[in-house]
Amino acid sequence: MASPLVVLTDFYAVTNRALSYAAGLAIPLKAELVLLHARHDVLLAPMDNSPYSPISDHTTDQALQTLADEQPVPTQVNVSERELPEAVRDAVRHHRPLMLVLGRPGGTDTPLAIMTGTAMDLLIGVPHPLLVVPPPGAEAFPPRRLLLAVDGEPFVLRQHQDVVRQLLHVAAGTLAMVRVADDSHARLGAETILQTVAANDLTEKLHPSQLYEVYNRSIVDGVLAEAQRQETDLLVVVARHHSLMGSLFHRSVTAQLIERSSIPVLILPAED
Repeated sequence: MASPLVVLTDFYAVTNRALSYAAGLAIPLKAELVLLHARHDVLLAPMDNSPYSPISDHTTDQALQTLADEQPVPTQVNVSERELPEAVRDAVRHHRPLMLVLGRPGGTDTPLAIMTGTAMDLLIGVPHPLLVVPPPGAEAFPPRRLLLAVDGEPFVLRQHQDVVRQLLHVAAGTLAMVRVADDSHARLGAETILQTVAANDLTEKLHPSQLYEVYNRSIVDGVLAEAQRQETDLLVVVARHHSLMGSLFHRSVTAQLIERSSIPVLILPAED
């Protein structure tokens, strides 16, 4: 059995968008799901004009178990009394998941900053592959066209570098790579960039034709434009710890891609 996918649920679990996408991935991966709910955490609480007041523990537990029973793959419920980062850290240690899955919390009126801030806090505090799922769209299950965004510098993935390999295998998918040159970052050339990817064993074969080094004054705009041009199903981003920590108000490239991407984004934490 493959490593499970841990899905972070808000306390309105029946509206959790990330779960349906995770279930669609779990089927071809032959993986189980774990619904992780941090009972007393407000990061994933809906934002409205009323104070946060969670529904009863019993009602929450019932809703989560009902949701688990409805999934197309075996699904566990993990309810934690800890706040979210500690709950996720415990879940990663216990379940050793292939990835964590996070969607927009609560209703559609919830600010994107809630999801982005939560994602960035997790990547910093619990560096583990994190899949961020946007609002519903015309997703392919499993995703077949993956686009890997890299900066061209050497990197070392912390763990689970085989997540891309597994996704490509179950869908007979394709992997393209994009590196954006801007006014501060000159073009590097295919050989240099491909060496950084090959060193991490993300896929069996790499060819210069898979790499697109483009110019754009905005790195984020360049990545998203290339994803749209290639009709990408899943955007994969290598995120370094120093870049996650170094931007005020989480305005890093990774954060902007999470906020603006209309397709799911898989973030792979890397060593500096």
